[in-house]
Amino acid sequence: MSAEPDERPRSGVGRWAVVLAASVALIAVAGAAFAIGRLSTLGEETPTTTSAEAGFARDMQVHHQQGVELAMIVRDATDDPDVRLLGYDIATAQAQQSGQMYGWLAEWGLPQAGSEPSMTWMTRPAADGSAHDGHDAADGSGEAAHVPGEPMPGLATPEQVAELRELDGVGAERRFLELMIAHHEGAVVMAEAVLERSTYPVVVSLAESIILSQQAEIALMEDMLAERS
Repeated sequence: MSAEPDERPRSGVGRWAVVLAASVALIAVAGAAFAIGRLSTLGEETPTTTSAEAGFARDMQVHHQQGVELAMIVRDATDDPDVRLLGYDIATAQAQQSGQMYGWLAEWGLPQAGSEPSMTWMTRPAADGSAHDGHDAADGSGEAAHVPGEPMPGLATPEQVAELRELDGVGAERRFLELMIAHHEGAVVMAEAVLERSTYPVVVSLAESIILSQQAEIALMEDMLAERS
């Protein structure tokens, strides 16, 4: 692995503190969301297999699994302590959340795999009756940006994952940050979409925690990427 010490930005105690604070906050928010949410589901109608809640749980698990994969790749490709710590935080948080969503489906008596293409739930009307997910296509047509069965928002392509595996040092750090910023932005879109369609407490709590934590990490990663430009 090429360390490329002459190109690597030098980070001080301040950056360590920022990354550590983000990690602690994420764990605290996720834990509180799970505990509060479980207590508040008493009397709630169990989601069906084609519900937004079930679709979100299935699709976000897949999305998070790739986040874990990307994070572990960069941890092996760099010796930069801040990037390695960020990768560890992302991998552990998203693995924990994936397990939580797996548990929802089991508790609801629903299969882990749905009978519909991925992202179908995002094309159904929101709770306010709007016809799409609120995230319009780039061409301004007003049509929903997501089509059932097409790649999830922010998901890296197989070619991009393979490219990251071939890099090391600062090159790997830059590509990881680019991919993970897009990945986090996609997760925020998915979390916002389920909030438009669900009032189920555990789902709302986790979606809100994903938005809060991943927006904070996006800002952090943008700063880290700018340092490596």
